[in-house]
Amino acid sequence: MVPLFRFVRLPGALALLTLAACSGEQAAPANDSAAARPADGSIPLTADNIARLGLKFGAAVAATEAPIAVVPALIAPPPNARVAVAATFPGVVTRILVVEGEEVRRGQPLAIVSSRDVLSMGADLNRASARLGVAQSSASRLSQLEREGIIAGARADEARAVLGEARADVSEKSRILTMVNGSGASGTYMLTAPIAGRVTSAAIHAGSVVDGTTAPYMIDAAGQYEAQAQLPERLAGQVKPGMTVALGDDLRGTVTTVGSTIDPATRSVTLKARLPAGPGAMAGRATSLSIFGPAPTGAAMVPAAAVTTLPGGDVLFVRTRAGVVARPVKAGGKDGDHVLILSGVKPGEQVVVAGTSALKPLAMGE
Repeated sequence: MVPLFRFVRLPGALALLTLAACSGEQAAPANDSAAARPADGSIPLTADNIARLGLKFGAAVAATEAPIAVVPALIAPPPNARVAVAATFPGVVTRILVVEGEEVRRGQPLAIVSSRDVLSMGADLNRASARLGVAQSSASRLSQLEREGIIAGARADEARAVLGEARADVSEKSRILTMVNGSGASGTYMLTAPIAGRVTSAAIHAGSVVDGTTAPYMIDAAGQYEAQAQLPERLAGQVKPGMTVALGDDLRGTVTTVGSTIDPATRSVTLKARLPAGPGAMAGRATSLSIFGPAPTGAAMVPAAAVTTLPGGDVLFVRTRAGVVARPVKAGGKDGDHVLILSGVKPGEQVVVAGTSALKPLAMGE
């Protein structure tokens, strides 16, 4: 009689089994999975199998935070981080040095303004300096005469008082010109950036008229942003100041305030969060903000690539002494490229983080 054979696929090798070898006997059906799989359902793996399948392992990490919700938000500068650059004296803009959208450093020139007031102040400073020179000479001469007893001390005191007034006058006019970066000789002064940041508004052009009541430039401080969002009523009691928020995968900030009054139209409260500078942080941008709260006890974080789906639901391939076992898990929300695992795996356990697609057929007995 012709013997009947059947090939059964085992990890890394093929086993040849004799199913029937005698006349008139019918081959008994064989359960391949049972023959190849230990009783605990694990998949035996050797070092050679692991290398051939391209498997990589990583430890599940204890989770400290868990995603609560994702809400729409608007990025804005904090109230104390926006500075208006005012035109100190009326005049005409002669030159623009910085345009809207540019990054500036503190003290950087923004524009040059020609002003009649600055020209007049320059002339006043020259006259005050001349009077100061005369007052210094007079005070020195009268002080000498006082020491020699030629004149009364009152005359010398009067001269010294005039000298003090002249010095104060020169000092004040010099201080004002220095403060506005003005040049009395040319009659111009310079608008400069009071802080480092980004120019968010530049309502100015060459030839435009400015005065002391206008603010030609608005500058937002570098590295400081505020996210403003509407938090649904159901989350109003869960989210508290100090919790973490995330913009994208890398940029993280902190909840600063949560409103205490529910808007009857939107059934939401206002949430504000502080954000550092980074990708996606731009004043005026509408975006989505992820909110995180404390993670449940025993929860773990694993790379998103480690979680795969079998007919029964989500699983992780957890390493055992003999190989791996497909462990059903309950997944929570995502945090960037990681997934929160609420149950099914313990922090510290080794899981497959690359090559799960090669294990799925073996887990399903194919």
